[in-house]
Amino acid sequence: MYVYWYINKNLFMQYYYYGFSLIALSVIILIMRTVILGENSASAKLFAEALRKENNGQLEDAITTYEIALNEVKKVRYHNSLKNRITEKLKVLHTNIDYRNGFYIIAR
Repeated sequence: MYVYWYINKNLFMQYYYYGFSLIALSVIILIMRTVILGENSASAKLFAEALRKENNGQLEDAITTYEIALNEVKKVRYHNSLKNRITEKLKVLHTNIDYRNGFYIIAR
């Protein structure tokens, strides 16, 4: 019985170390991914540039920059909140431009 418990204990410890190593490696990979794909990504920079263009009144340029940023976000598949923000901004800008174009046609 002593031999059986000794073998099981060694086997348990071996799997315990494998499990601990796997968890530690997963945490390290997630931290590295967060650091590498942080806020300094190309999609975040494009989003900031598009936001500046939108605030300056260059709506058509802002739409193209938002679309480029959305394509970058889709490549990475990491910034879901940024993807949602960009799609909402695109909807609002398209609505705004359609409203302006309709207003100009009615005003003439």
